[in-house]
Amino acid sequence: MSIFGDYARYYDLLYRDKDYIGEAKFIHDLIQTHAPESKNILELGCGTGNHATLLAQESYVVHGIDVSYEMLQIANERISQSLASKLTFTHGDIRQVRLNQKFDVVISLFHVISYQTTNQDLLAAFATAKAHLKPNGIFIFDVWYGPAVLTTPPEVRVKRLEDKTVQITRIAEPVIYPNENLVDVNYYIFIKDKKNNTITELQETHKMRYLFKPEIEMLIENSGLKIKSCQEWLTNENANFDTWNVYFLAKK
Repeated sequence: MSIFGDYARYYDLLYRDKDYIGEAKFIHDLIQTHAPESKNILELGCGTGNHATLLAQESYVVHGIDVSYEMLQIANERISQSLASKLTFTHGDIRQVRLNQKFDVVISLFHVISYQTTNQDLLAAFATAKAHLKPNGIFIFDVWYGPAVLTTPPEVRVKRLEDKTVQITRIAEPVIYPNENLVDVNYYIFIKDKKNNTITELQETHKMRYLFKPEIEMLIENSGLKIKSCQEWLTNENANFDTWNVYFLAKK
């Protein structure tokens, strides 16, 4: 089953409470700390382009890659005339894509790396990052952090949102596979059209891998990069048993 297909058209509504502005600022601050001369960014798994657009507004030239044509269609609609020279999006699989171009920074946000569920997938994604980095370039990515996932396992969650045209109810039912370090997040999405009161049902399963620092260090180093930082996303606090979202910063 493909993911982010029909689901893509409701993605921005479902995540309208996500602090994209704060997250883009956090990335900008990390770049200014670790690679302040950076001018261009490659985003692996750019989705609908929220992070990329905000970073382009910070004067970076940003190229986004995503495997979902539906998400990219939305992303391309974000390219205003003022950002046309700073923002591009293309289709590609982050495990395979090669642009024949080098970047100062590669980013992969909102757990895109946790969607790489096998060691081979992870190594391929990390190889893509390395292949596109200039010497001394940095790679920033975040993951589901294993100690927190096992300490506080994911639970069934219900999210309700609406805009002028639709009401959405999303049910997330997780199934954890502890011997594989995987979680199947089964999404059931019900969309009510306010105009005609019809209800559409969507279903997607997102398979996620939770990761631990030692395995990421090993896989990153095998890819020819070196971990420079591992902290809680957005706070820069040390990761702990209650830290679900951890970012890693690696350098070429």
